[in-house]
Amino acid sequence: MTCRERERGSISLWLVTTSIVMTILVGLAVDLGGQVHAKQRVHNLAAQAARAGGQHVAAAPAAEGRYLAVDTSAGRSAAREFLSAAGVSGSVSVHDGDTITVRVADTYRPKFLSLVGIGDLPVTGRASARLVRTMEGNEQ
Repeated sequence: MTCRERERGSISLWLVTTSIVMTILVGLAVDLGGQVHAKQRVHNLAAQAARAGGQHVAAAPAAEGRYLAVDTSAGRSAAREFLSAAGVSGSVSVHDGDTITVRVADTYRPKFLSLVGIGDLPVTGRASARLVRTMEGNEQ
């Protein structure tokens, strides 16, 4: 057997191995980038939902000039409706009467990495909105 006959097919094996490795590397770049994008999206949704809920101010104390507070039930409902319209799930809470916090959970479905057995990747986001009363640029 000559040297050429013994090496027959070694390029094919190398090509298959290299193709698999390149597919995995491209998959990592695309899917991990996609997961980062999905994380930014849920953070933005949480921030927008918190703003939507924070727009509901308890009228009486604000009109009297005493303090600002979130109308708890209206604020929570507005934030939940925003999340529902966006097609994500999350939780809404009101702290200290003036801060509304929204937590959002979603999943990213990999395009390439699902071919090698990696399933859905979880993404979460959290944001808060706080009511602030100012006079001449100073918080009161």
